[in-house]
Amino acid sequence: MSRYRTLAITTLSIFVLLTAYLYKIHIAHPMTPPVPADNDMSARHAIIVGSGLAGLSAASQLLSHRVPVILLERAAKPGGNSIKASSGINGAPTAYQPATEPLDAFYLDTVRSAGHAMKTLTAHREGLIDTLTEYSASAIEWLANEKSVDLSKVAQLGGHSYARTHRGKGQTPPGFAIVSALLKEMKENPLADLRTSCSVTKVLRSSQLVTGVEYACEDGQKKELHGPVIFASGGFGGDANGLLAQYRPDLVGYPSTNDPRPGTQPLLTAVGAKLVDMDQVQVHPTGFVDPANPASPLKFLAAEVLRGEGGVLLIDGKRFVNELDTREHVANAITTNPSTSDAPKQWTVQIVLDEGTYSSAKSHVDFYIFKGLMKKTTIAELGSNALESIEQYASAVAGTSVDTFGRTSFANWSLTHPTPDSVVYVGAITPVVHFTMGGVLINQKSEVLQEEHQRIEGLWGAGEVTGGVHGGNRLGGSSLLECVVFGRIAGDQVAGYLKERS
Repeated sequence: MSRYRTLAITTLSIFVLLTAYLYKIHIAHPMTPPVPADNDMSARHAIIVGSGLAGLSAASQLLSHRVPVILLERAAKPGGNSIKASSGINGAPTAYQPATEPLDAFYLDTVRSAGHAMKTLTAHREGLIDTLTEYSASAIEWLANEKSVDLSKVAQLGGHSYARTHRGKGQTPPGFAIVSALLKEMKENPLADLRTSCSVTKVLRSSQLVTGVEYACEDGQKKELHGPVIFASGGFGGDANGLLAQYRPDLVGYPSTNDPRPGTQPLLTAVGAKLVDMDQVQVHPTGFVDPANPASPLKFLAAEVLRGEGGVLLIDGKRFVNELDTREHVANAITTNPSTSDAPKQWTVQIVLDEGTYSSAKSHVDFYIFKGLMKKTTIAELGSNALESIEQYASAVAGTSVDTFGRTSFANWSLTHPTPDSVVYVGAITPVVHFTMGGVLINQKSEVLQEEHQRIEGLWGAGEVTGGVHGGNRLGGSSLLECVVFGRIAGDQVAGYLKERS
């Protein structure tokens, strides 16, 4: 059995064991519900809609205040898209970063990434970005020190001027590591009640106050649950025939990394929430095209860490972009070329890693090889133009030339004298609908706002269901960060709200 095959099986085995462990947490040890009944209008519990990282961060913070939590998740298992996140979580400044960065560098990178969206709601956006970046270091400390999550390995992703995207050194993907740690904490707390396969059908409002939600589980029976509400229900990237078709009809034919499901923003606009940036949808440049099922509209993400650790992109064997530019720019550089398929609409691009890049991201690559999404090969097999392109890149890595596309960070690429027989790792990728920057507008306290920017009392939001934080483009690693920062803020705010009303 070859070495990489053995590593792939080892990685998969670990992933399967972790998945089984998560299943055990959720199914084999059901959580003890809090005492208040669902229909108790005076209940002192908080309601959280969604069990991704934003919802779990809010729950963790509420539990630290001894506030009972009822968490409603429409999927059969918890974790949302957060559990699949593989590149990491941003934070600066932290002790793990290889180089100290200026205090405002992360803020400026995020503003720059937001692009033209900063021309509207400028002061409000600046406040949200300031909160996101200012609390990023404490988010890393909270996860690493209080939740015992390994985040000691740091990479520089596209659009970042410094290495600040944290993940663990081991085989466990960062999203899974973080989510499973918080789920374990919930399982051990009798004040936490996680209910899966339960969809919210209505937000309840009396006068100007949100009083709870109406929801239905697998039996279809609608019930009411009363208390302050935190919405952490995710974006609408999988709502191809609904919100995506309404706001970005040009992207309807694209494949997506999101499971097909309706967006939940209409539940919030029904009680007066303001929507922003709904046409700002992030097309991630690298979703794997599975050779076994190339026409599948659901794609597995090729983690940005592959490029961050040194990987390059080729079309017809030629580089065409700085791989560490923003996701928006890299995706646009691909889609200016003719598509090679219309059902779904996709392009033929190669992502190429050398042995050094492979070694630094091997937990990812081994899994992709096992799934059949990448393979080990030689430069000669990449096409007639590939050797020249990789020679030029290797020259820039070695410092003997300046990179044609302006790339200055090459991370762990170690192949400086490529030949036709040089070993590389390659996969086919295409741009995919990945993340929706738009959603309901929140303030720095995670309060959901109305058109006049007045808060809707009793209602908070965190994560991808909200808008205004990322503008026209989200930096890699800032999704998990947004969930932790604004999820924790929402939890603290609801705990204070309940205390004031007790």
